[in-house]
Amino acid sequence: MKLELTRPIAFFDLETTGINIAKDRIVEISILKVFPNGNKESKTWLVNPEMQIPVESSEIHGITNDKVATEPTFKELAPQVYELIKGCDLAGFNSNRFDVPLLAEEMLRVGVDFDLDNVNFVDVQTIFHKKEQRTLTAGYKFYCDKDLEGAHSAEADTNATYEILLAQIEKYDDIGTNVADLSMYSSHKKRADFAGFIQFNDKDEEVFTFGKYKNRTVLDVLAENPGYYNWIMNADFPLYTKKVLTNIRLKTLNNKLK
Repeated sequence: MKLELTRPIAFFDLETTGINIAKDRIVEISILKVFPNGNKESKTWLVNPEMQIPVESSEIHGITNDKVATEPTFKELAPQVYELIKGCDLAGFNSNRFDVPLLAEEMLRVGVDFDLDNVNFVDVQTIFHKKEQRTLTAGYKFYCDKDLEGAHSAEADTNATYEILLAQIEKYDDIGTNVADLSMYSSHKKRADFAGFIQFNDKDEEVFTFGKYKNRTVLDVLAENPGYYNWIMNADFPLYTKKVLTNIRLKTLNNKLK
């Protein structure tokens, strides 16, 4: 079996200043774009995060403040990044929970309207954990029988993730070979905002997953307490979460005007 593509898929990995989606920044991004005909295009950028990189983060990925001091900022790189992944499905290792939402934050922060509504997301880590319960390095050894040299380098991790997915498709006959099936298998609960603050319930309704309105539908909460919208918009929530909430609110207002 082989990976079936109807449009390009972009495997990507981020190295960052930390793990807070709303506050931390990208210091390295690597993208491997795979086309339906099998051709590949790859780019890797170091990024000046415009903030200090904590020592504990540098110890993991090896990227220091001095190393990125003269590199372009994400705002400068965003047009190139967006052009490369535009029209693509997205894939990565733990990407649904971290890389995709953090990339969305960076895009929205610099004014790029990063629309993910019609994108399939394949999280190779989720497939791996459902099947084998391992780390990326162990997964590379398990599926590809290779040692992962340069782990926590965005480029090495990106290429390893692509190779692991190809090996997973060969190994498991129940995960699918096209991106839509792989996306479905590698998803957990259906999220509206990726950070997981808003999810879909069994009736396909958006519900809050936190606080005093946990498990209540967004529409009911906004009708009962309109000020809750303003509280979220002014609080420390990811920009993409705020975008999703705003879209829900606008749809409600438009429906009332009809």
